[in-house]
Amino acid sequence: MGELLTDACDGHRKVGRKRERDNVSGRILKRRRRRFVDRSVRMKVRKLRQLVPGGQGLQPDRLFVQIADYILHLRLQVNALQALSDLYNP
Repeated sequence: MGELLTDACDGHRKVGRKRERDNVSGRILKRRRRRFVDRSVRMKVRKLRQLVPGGQGLQPDRLFVQIADYILHLRLQVNALQALSDLYNP
């Protein structure tokens, strides 16, 4: 009977080790994924800085405000050009 209990305990330990291993590998995968996402976001922010005039050297929060202003400015230019086009080409 002692053998049965020992076998049952060993099986439980093996399952526990497997869960622990799975948990560790899951944490490693999450860390890698997070690093990949962080790197991806940094690359996109760098590209945005290059696209937006005055974007170089800005912190991301200020950069996004600058981007919003720039988009608004471009939209206003498009509206003005459409109005001029409609005026001269009836």
